[in-house]
Amino acid sequence: MDDVVKATLLDQFRCYLDGIGEAPPPAETGSAEADLFTVFVELAALRNEVRTESRLVKEALDQFRGVFATLQSSHATLEQELQRARAETQEGGRALLRPLLLELLDLHDRLAAGLRQPTTAPSRWLDRWRRRRPAASDSWREGFGITQRRLEHMLAERLVVRIELMGQRFDPHLGRVIGTTHETGVEAGIVVEEVRAGFLWGDELLRPAEVIVTQAGADAKEVE
Repeated sequence: MDDVVKATLLDQFRCYLDGIGEAPPPAETGSAEADLFTVFVELAALRNEVRTESRLVKEALDQFRGVFATLQSSHATLEQELQRARAETQEGGRALLRPLLLELLDLHDRLAAGLRQPTTAPSRWLDRWRRRRPAASDSWREGFGITQRRLEHMLAERLVVRIELMGQRFDPHLGRVIGTTHETGVEAGIVVEEVRAGFLWGDELLRPAEVIVTQAGADAKEVE
């Protein structure tokens, strides 16, 4: 290589070195534009992804609302069925218990009637026998009284209470009139005697009372 060629190559290389810092290479502008395009593409893809996710979330919420509404409806239906079953069971139990309670009331009436029976006047022989056996005097009456109190306790535990009608105006929803009488100074329609007591079972009438009430007028029928 001669000196002329060397000088020429050195001049070209020097020019090249001098021009490095003066202008950006064309490739860098293209790279920046490529980076901005990439960012726009990624932003568009992200926006589409967000839209897709939002649509999926909305669909999931709609499905959840439907399931929740179905559960609420099923719960309400189940609650109604349970209440109906409880009511039917309670009514069935009351229907079975009602005849038994009426039998207990009849037994209570017989015991009360037995206790109202007067004691027979004792004779001299009975007095001497009682002195020899003092414990046998009124043992049957005491037994009737104990049994009657047990029945009253059993009835009270089952919310069976006696209807108090004496001295009050007759209520046709609580009893039946089986006779009338006239009493001076007492207005008509007042209960003056209970032939058979009435009873309530909670809020339900278990047995209506049978009563005698006053009747207005001097020609009213007297009931013995």
